[in-house]
Amino acid sequence: MSRDIGGTLRRELGVFGATMMGLGSIVGTGIFVSIGIAVGVAGPAVVLAIAVAAALAVCNALSSAQLAANHPTSGGTYEYGYTYLTPWLGFSAGWMFLCAKAASAATAALGFAGYAFVALGVPESGWRVALALAAVVVLVALVLSGLRRSNITNIIIVSVTLLALVFFVAAGLPSVLRSGSEHFTPFFESPNGDGRVAILRVLEASALMFVAYTGYGRIATMGEEVREPRRTIPRAIIITLLVSMALYLAVGAVGVGAAGVSEFGAVGTERGAPLAVVARGFDIPGAGLVLSIGAVTAMLGVLLNLVLGLSRVVLAMGRRGDLPRLFARVNAGGTTPAPAVVLVGAVILGLTAIGSIKLAWSFSAFTVLLYYAVTNLAAIRLPKAQRLYHPAIAWLGLLGCLSLAFWVEPRVWLAGLGVLGLGLVTRWLFHLRRSASAESTR
Repeated sequence: MSRDIGGTLRRELGVFGATMMGLGSIVGTGIFVSIGIAVGVAGPAVVLAIAVAAALAVCNALSSAQLAANHPTSGGTYEYGYTYLTPWLGFSAGWMFLCAKAASAATAALGFAGYAFVALGVPESGWRVALALAAVVVLVALVLSGLRRSNITNIIIVSVTLLALVFFVAAGLPSVLRSGSEHFTPFFESPNGDGRVAILRVLEASALMFVAYTGYGRIATMGEEVREPRRTIPRAIIITLLVSMALYLAVGAVGVGAAGVSEFGAVGTERGAPLAVVARGFDIPGAGLVLSIGAVTAMLGVLLNLVLGLSRVVLAMGRRGDLPRLFARVNAGGTTPAPAVVLVGAVILGLTAIGSIKLAWSFSAFTVLLYYAVTNLAAIRLPKAQRLYHPAIAWLGLLGCLSLAFWVEPRVWLAGLGVLGLGLVTRWLFHLRRSASAESTR
């Protein structure tokens, strides 16, 4: 299938801007929600799970970096699958990415609304969904205005979020020092008393934590808009991962050390956040409010970056003919793929209107792990002249993704495989119809 390019996007991102885009995607729902979920699974050993997930993320990041450096176009692994593997694998990656991340964007919008009401100290009164929908509309309009304005907004959002998390670590250290090793023993404690051996709980927690690191892929999906991609993309991805890894380890260790497994592992209500719950126990007045504000900005950052990343995958699928070619168009200034952004916004609005924030994090873990399995497989197929790193890294990433994917609940990965099958059938029917139309016009 040849590409139908309706215009190209301008290269406006340098290393700093691309790194902040990656951090805006990583430092969000994952750090404010998934650490608490993982603590509930693995107990104090969550710090080990964070490290395992980070190691796998490094392998995937290096595979993504060398692919994006050699093939700097919008679409990420969707494009790499087409270029280095098969159209079916490329489509599978794009489809799983869209399904998982559209639901994540709706979750981020609802999370933003919930945290906003907590920060303001007012009851929701049934307005949470309305505020979430308004946030989606505003950020979609921002993305439609072009990448430069979106990038500046993202830098502001990420800066506030990072300051809130650094405050959490600094404010919690006195509590950690007072408790000593009390909250870390036994290290392989089973918080939910399910009786499973420690390694199984750590592996499941690693799969859940891996999702939190996958925002660096947004840098690759926007490869067409990065200046000097062969130099900028690898640097931005590696810097993003190093910063986020250090932050996650620090937040996880301080959270467990300060509050213990029972409190930190309690995810709380739909409006609450584990970090805000822990921060309320610090000696500093208003610590919980600071974390709530950080959570608000984090959710906005996640939503903004997901709209950006998803629209670029839709753009790539429109160019390939896997979606209507209308979505291959960009605006006259070459700053945004307007039809793709509008489609993504409409899908997120529909999912947000349902109003359920309890979307399965395990489903996201499974679909994202499959997505990055395709990434590593594509990196293995890179010609020797195009490789930046030893192929053993891609092999480790591939085996790690496929292994962790099936440590989530069986019903979750069965549902994920069902969604993938639905997408493949839809693609086959769409191309069949296009072929029939082409024949009839001859």
